[in-house]
Amino acid sequence: MPIDPASVPKSLRRRHVLLCVGGGIAAYKTADWASQLTAAGVALHVAMTASAQRFVGSSTYFGLTGNPVFTDLFSPTGPPEPHVWLSDWAELILVAPATANIIARIAAGEASDIVTATLLASRCPIVIAPAMSDAMWSSAAVQHNLALLSERGMHIVPAESGRLASGHEGFGRLASTERVFRELQTAWLSTHDLAGIRVLVSAGGTREPIDPVRFIGNSSSGKMGFAIAQAAALRGAEVVLVSTASHPEETGVKVIPVNTAAEMLEALTRELPGTSMLIMAAAVADYRPTHVAAHKIKKDAHPSMTIELTQNPDILAHITSLPEAKGIITLGFAAEDTDMLEHGKKKREAKGLDAIFVNDVSRSDIAFGSDYNEGSLILRSGEIHSFQRREKKQLADELLNVLRDLSANRNA
Repeated sequence: MPIDPASVPKSLRRRHVLLCVGGGIAAYKTADWASQLTAAGVALHVAMTASAQRFVGSSTYFGLTGNPVFTDLFSPTGPPEPHVWLSDWAELILVAPATANIIARIAAGEASDIVTATLLASRCPIVIAPAMSDAMWSSAAVQHNLALLSERGMHIVPAESGRLASGHEGFGRLASTERVFRELQTAWLSTHDLAGIRVLVSAGGTREPIDPVRFIGNSSSGKMGFAIAQAAALRGAEVVLVSTASHPEETGVKVIPVNTAAEMLEALTRELPGTSMLIMAAAVADYRPTHVAAHKIKKDAHPSMTIELTQNPDILAHITSLPEAKGIITLGFAAEDTDMLEHGKKKREAKGLDAIFVNDVSRSDIAFGSDYNEGSLILRSGEIHSFQRREKKQLADELLNVLRDLSANRNA
């Protein structure tokens, strides 16, 4: 089979894919797949059952991918728990050829070798490509196990009909390269519905300096913005996060640290071109000190002090008025303590937003710094979505669902 990187869907390129090779004669075909995926830019690791190594040597996959091949649950030179490392690393898993034996062991929840243990520990999409004799394929046990794996959310690529290694003609043949790669793409997009979308997020409360050690700020923790950035990245988006806060970073999120409203505006304006969704979760200070002291202000020299304030630029209004913002789905946040819906509607209209999320900052269980949030999402159409108290991580996904649908409707 000629190596054709173009046969690999673009959405899979640069993804982390784990190929789990089962012990069937069709294993030799997966060596060609490893070549094509690697040539197309896929980051590919291979794990093999003991039976698979009787058909294709691990050195073959090492030569094709340039990466160590995992054949054992315990490795003296690699990660201390290879199955945990692989399950964390993989964004997509392909099991091929999936024999009747390995299908049964996966269905039973076994973790007896590197392949089954990794599959049991994984959270990413899994594609199963069976290959076996026609009699085994048609057996009630195999079909029951495949139905069970499908119910669990795994993607099954049905075996095809053709000449089998046994000399029989019938179903049991490993699916074609094109069909398997197409199912890999479907599996990826099923949980990565934001693939190909660029999301720009702001987070945290800005800090406006009074002198080199003091500032005017607010209590925003940045947790909501970080949760949205992480959720978008996990769903395949290209994410840029402009933030004044620091939290553990998520793979796939480009973080741009800033402090002041002016710095945030500059960073957002620079990153805006090419953006599909703009989500402004930051709490931007309305005012900043007109004059910033060059040195620390000594209290002995100033028994009392008056600080003159100057209004900060309206970041949201400015960004949404730019020509580059045309067509971008925009979401803002409004922290209110009275008449939330009324204030939210006015702010959404004044800022020209597609949607605004309004929450009650007078409540300590959902206010700044909490891991939970609750509020109402007001759309440009006037539609209102209400969200009861829930983790910010869960709310982030639900807000992204609404924005995704708004984007699809706009582009329909």
